[in-house]
Amino acid sequence: MAMTRRDFLKGGIMTAGVCTGSSLLPGRAASGREISPFPAHAPCGTGVGVFPGRVVWTRDPSAVRWDGQGYWWQPEHFSESAVLAMVRSGIAALAGTSDAVAGWQTLFRHHNESRGRSGGCAPGQRLAVKANMNGAGAYSDDPHGRTHESYTSPVLLRALLLSLIEDAGVAPQDITVYDAGRVIPEYMRRMCSSGPLTGVLFRHRDPNGPLDALPDRHCPVRWSRDIAGAVNYLPACVTETTYLINLASLKGHCYGMTLCGKNHFGSILNADRMRAPQAAGLHALVSSSRMGDYAVLADLTANRHLGGKTVLCMLDGLITAPGESVNITREKALWRQPPFNGNFCSSLFFSQDPVAIDSVGADFLVNEPVMREHNALLRHYRGMENYLHEAALIASPPSGTIYRDGFGGVVSNLGVHEHWNNPEEKLYSRNLGGKEGIELVRA
Repeated sequence: MAMTRRDFLKGGIMTAGVCTGSSLLPGRAASGREISPFPAHAPCGTGVGVFPGRVVWTRDPSAVRWDGQGYWWQPEHFSESAVLAMVRSGIAALAGTSDAVAGWQTLFRHHNESRGRSGGCAPGQRLAVKANMNGAGAYSDDPHGRTHESYTSPVLLRALLLSLIEDAGVAPQDITVYDAGRVIPEYMRRMCSSGPLTGVLFRHRDPNGPLDALPDRHCPVRWSRDIAGAVNYLPACVTETTYLINLASLKGHCYGMTLCGKNHFGSILNADRMRAPQAAGLHALVSSSRMGDYAVLADLTANRHLGGKTVLCMLDGLITAPGESVNITREKALWRQPPFNGNFCSSLFFSQDPVAIDSVGADFLVNEPVMREHNALLRHYRGMENYLHEAALIASPPSGTIYRDGFGGVVSNLGVHEHWNNPEEKLYSRNLGGKEGIELVRA
């Protein structure tokens, strides 16, 4: 039987920063068919951002025009003008402004004010973009080395950089694109540092090379629980910046899903540059996560140099993959839930709330039939959302962990978590008139 609004309110009463109702039935489509493994509950935590808890969704079917031939990542399979327009409209909608120029100013100003600073992004202040290059390669920059696996779309990266330079006024030489554990292919670096992007820097896995993402030995990662593994360091290209953009992928994973939280597995370094999280002992904390466990992904989001510097979170949903080591084919990338109806996802998501954007991303993934068919964990593994509950309730999390910011400071709030009402309407509490929760805005 489908859950009524009265049942929802009875089972999940919202109190200040507390979510209850974990015994409620999984989310259901309007038809009553069970879809999501996540129980419905009232919003957990407190939204952050210019408009607290806002997540912007931009979609343009013309942005992707891949017929299944060649490699998915080839620039000719995308409309750069459409992707750039999606970025600009997403920034404006997130900030509540009429254009991206005013939007970037508003986002930077709000970010600074929320951290006790004034003004926007000043000349000379550095900005890092964390791309997700997990499927690009580990040993060389040959783009054909791992032919069809998923990573940040080069056309999207170029569009984001263009908007930062042309709309936000950030100098190219003040921007660094990085992934400490993988290789950013040469074609992608060339494409994203030419013309108006000349001067953009890149740091990646390049042992003994000029582009290596070197560790800042003065900044070891300090976890909120004892981790039985190698000592980790943050890259110097992160610790030396003022701002960070988390450009993550909307895709499945052998742990269920990988979104903005897990993107920072590429922001730590130790002796095993290719598998730094594994050497650190972090993989088991994600792969076997149960509700109420300590969440290393919440710890990364809380870190002063990572989540603390993040002015914007984004999810790349242009062409999606059901797993991190799954070859992308047209068949596996065409979505069936409304409004996609057999087309590519062709979507981007934007937020200043790292918990809200991953909550929305989780709902899209677990309710997409194509993703569920090719990734069994998306059908039943509830533990993949444990980090969202820990992060949303970080001041008093279910695990009892005292989460700190990597420098001893106790973290009081990271954002808000909940699930939508159903896969057809895709509405959250603020869309339904609530005073707390997520607001999903379509731009």
